[in-house]
Amino acid sequence: MKKWLLILPTLFLIFFHAGNTHAITNKPIHWGFKKGANERQADAGEQYDKLLEKYGAFYKGSPDEKILYLTFDNGYENGYTAKILDVLKKEKVPATFFVTGHYLESAPELSKRMADEGHIIGNHSWSHPDMTQISDEKIKLELAKVKEETKKVTGQTNMQYLRPPRGILSERTLKVAQDAGYVHVLWSLAFKDWQINQQKGWKYAYDNIMAQVHPGAVVLLHTVSKDNADALEKVIKDLKKRGYIFKSLDDYMLKEKVKNPIIAH
Repeated sequence: MKKWLLILPTLFLIFFHAGNTHAITNKPIHWGFKKGANERQADAGEQYDKLLEKYGAFYKGSPDEKILYLTFDNGYENGYTAKILDVLKKEKVPATFFVTGHYLESAPELSKRMADEGHIIGNHSWSHPDMTQISDEKIKLELAKVKEETKKVTGQTNMQYLRPPRGILSERTLKVAQDAGYVHVLWSLAFKDWQINQQKGWKYAYDNIMAQVHPGAVVLLHTVSKDNADALEKVIKDLKKRGYIFKSLDDYMLKEKVKNPIIAH
């Protein structure tokens, strides 16, 4: 009997949403794939490409143009976001910052500055849960709280981009997010940059970005990283010298809207 009591919650998570999502699979996907190299795109594979396209999600742009989409995850403030914003302003580079509830509550001034300086604020959930392990209604609540707090703190009223917490998603969470008006934004360039006690110097961040960069890259960086903050200006300048330009996620959606339509709600 005790064994069944332990198993039942898991079974409930798998099947309770069947009425809303027609038993769409909730099998977790931990986003990750072989990194890009030699300025060639990373490939998540046909299975994932089809799944993401079905729900208007994306992780890279066209391989034919040297356009980059810069994104940051902001779970908490570690003292480096202001420097990153200074660099973006100086270099006239747009970015999207995916924020949590903790970040909005603990760093409202920086959050407001992001919006005031023309950057997009995206949704990274209120409490950073594994969304495959919570109910449809809990997911919607997590997203709604971030959107409402962002409006209150920054004045940004629209919010349509979602970065799944921990990089974990499923077809169910894609569907729930889409129904709530969100587009999942994953990434095609990233590295282990979030461990604040294992920073290795600006060149580590610089080398990782420059080695993986490719046309159409959606770049994921974490603002808690001193390495990223110290490397960012040189990264941007050197990528510009290579012929890359930086665009916002809104530009991506306008450019790729036939393949990845903005969902109207």
